Amino acid sequence: MPQRLALLEDWLHRLPGLAGSRIEPASDDASFRRYFRVSTKGGTFIAMDSPPDKEAVEPFMRIAEQMRSVGLHVPEVLAHDTERGFLLVSDLGSRLYLEALNADTVERLYGDALSALAVIQACAPTQGLPSYDAALLRRELELFPQWLLERRLGLNLSPEERSALEQVFRLLIDAALEQPRVFVHRDYHSRNLMVTASPSPGILDFQGAVLGPVTYDLVSLLRDCYVRWPRDKVQDWAWGYFELAVQSGILRAEHEGDFQRWFDLMGVQRQLKASGIFTRLYLRDGKPGYLEDIPRTLGYVLEVAPSYPSLAPLADLIAQRVMPRL
Repeated sequence: MPQRLALLEDWLHRLPGLAGSRIEPASDDASFRRYFRVSTKGGTFIAMDSPPDKEAVEPFMRIAEQMRSVGLHVPEVLAHDTERGFLLVSDLGSRLYLEALNADTVERLYGDALSALAVIQACAPTQGLPSYDAALLRRELELFPQWLLERRLGLNLSPEERSALEQVFRLLIDAALEQPRVFVHRDYHSRNLMVTASPSPGILDFQGAVLGPVTYDLVSLLRDCYVRWPRDKVQDWAWGYFELAVQSGILRAEHEGDFQRWFDLMGVQRQLKASGIFTRLYLRDGKPGYLEDIPRTLGYVLEVAPSYPSLAPLADLIAQRVMPRL
């Protein structure tokens, strides 16, 4: 890592106007990427270091252009070295939604975020996006037993328990695949949205975008792993978005009967995935900070499970064998 930082600094200082600029860490990221704020007399920029053997920068560049083309507020790529995995992009500031959200601001901030989501789903180009298919959904779900149950908690599921979990996984995958398919940001939540001047929000971390289920980004925002809101408020926001999505041509009125089930079950898929990722960040990458978010994340599963009898085996497993040990 020190060697890459030296290479990044050398590259930056060779760019026009950046000689002698000051470089300091800008944020922590749940990936192999690192971000640095580059300060000059004329303003600030963000430098991204993304090791090419871990994650190429080309998807970020392509998707940023697609999103900017429909008026969304995402970083502009100002310079790039794709061979070494370096980007220089515009700076959207340092005020995360997570830090700004409170009882007084949430309606306005979520109103902006939901309006931007409608633009993403109605207008953002989808050509070239990978499909959020059954194989990817399953790989994500397997993170929950592999990393949280087995590697962290040391739980060995019985054949009966594994079979019951498999039935839940099939239910979640089927519910995801039956939904209308749209541009899915895939991490549309309070740690990737910035409070900015109009248009707000600034949107980050979109390079993993896929073509997939319409409720995925909605549940990422409203059942956020990092901040929790009263269930009745979440319901109001979700159904408000349903009406906006129908008006925008994203959904149709006849989807009303399926919308709540799609939203709930998509949330369960995402929350199982996230709990596995948070555990992997700790065990594999030495990042323990996300462990405290696992109880909140799995709490959403316990919240919705009573409405879906097929989720009972999963809810029992979480309540009886996982939560007490977190």
